[in-house]
Amino acid sequence: MSYPDVRPRRLRRTPAIRRLVTETRMAPAELVLPMFVKEGLTEPRPIATLPGVFQHSRDSLRKAAVEAVQAGVGGIMLFGVPETRDERGSGGTDPNGILNVALRDLAAELGDSTVLMSDLCLDEFTSHGHCGLLAPDGSVDNDATLAAYAEMGVAQAAAGAHMVGPSGMMDGQVGVIRKALDAAGYADTSILAYAVKYASAFFGPFRDAVESALQGDRKGYQQDPANLRESLREVELDIAEGADLVMVKPALPYLDVLAAVRATVDVPVAAYQVSGEYAMVEAAAANGWVDRERAIMETLTSVRRAGAQIILTYWAVEAATMLRESY
Repeated sequence: MSYPDVRPRRLRRTPAIRRLVTETRMAPAELVLPMFVKEGLTEPRPIATLPGVFQHSRDSLRKAAVEAVQAGVGGIMLFGVPETRDERGSGGTDPNGILNVALRDLAAELGDSTVLMSDLCLDEFTSHGHCGLLAPDGSVDNDATLAAYAEMGVAQAAAGAHMVGPSGMMDGQVGVIRKALDAAGYADTSILAYAVKYASAFFGPFRDAVESALQGDRKGYQQDPANLRESLREVELDIAEGADLVMVKPALPYLDVLAAVRATVDVPVAAYQVSGEYAMVEAAAANGWVDRERAIMETLTSVRRAGAQIILTYWAVEAATMLRESY
C-alpha cells in the first residue's frame, strides 16, 4: 500500500497524537549538571563564554546545587578551580583542595538525594594545563599520571563522591582507579569512564571556565575526531577494567559514535553536551537566529535518540523544568 491509502501525517495531526507516538523521551533524572567551584570566591562569577553559567563560591555552589536537585536533575558533575597550581597538580589530590572541600560541602548538603560526581583529572590543577604529569621531554607521562589518578580517586571518594569521572584519557586509568578505590574501602564508589573523548574544538569555553593554563594541545592522548573504531576499542578496554558507565564527549558532533557505543555495550551510556555546543546555541539565540528553547530541546533529544541514557548539559536545570511542564 502507498499514498493515498497510507498517510503518515495522520499521526502528526494534533499535539495529543504527536505526544502519544513520540519515540524518544527524556526525563529530568537523566540530566546531569556540570558545575564549577572556584577557590577564594565570595560570590558567583559569570563565565563570559558560557552565558548563564558561573564559577561558584562554596556558598553559592551549595545553593545552586539544592536548586538543581529540586528541579529534578539527576546528578551534578563538579569541577574545581584552584587559586594556585603546580607542575604535579597537587591541589587535585590534596584533601583540602577546593574540589575535595566542595565535594564534602555538597555531600553534607545533599546526602543521597542526587548523584554527586567529580571530575577526576589533573588539568584544572596543573600549571602547564595538561591532564597528566610531564616527562622530562615535555610529553605526558602516562604511567606516572596513573599513580596520581589513583590518589585523586580515593580523595574524591573520601570527600563524598558517589561517582568519579576519569577524563584524562590515560591508558589503564580505569583499572588503576578501581583497584585503588577497592583497596581503600570504597568498593561501592562508581566509575563513569570518559571512554570516548575527542581532541575537539568544542572545548574552548570550558577552558575559560576552569582558567586553563594549557599551552599546545592534547592530541597525544585525546582521540582523533576522524576515528570511530578506536573509540569502540577504548570503550571495550574501559569496561574490561571495571567502568560502571561509559561516556562520549563531545555529543552533537559525534552522534554516530554515540549510537555505535550504545549498540556495542550493556552498561549505561552517557554523553557530555560540551561548552562549545552550549555556547553556539546561546550565541545564535542571542542574535535572534534560532528559537532558543526549541534548539535546546532539539539538541538534547538528538543526543538521547542516538543512545545516551544520561546527558551532561549546562541546560540541565532549565531543560528539567521544561520537561516537567511539557508532560
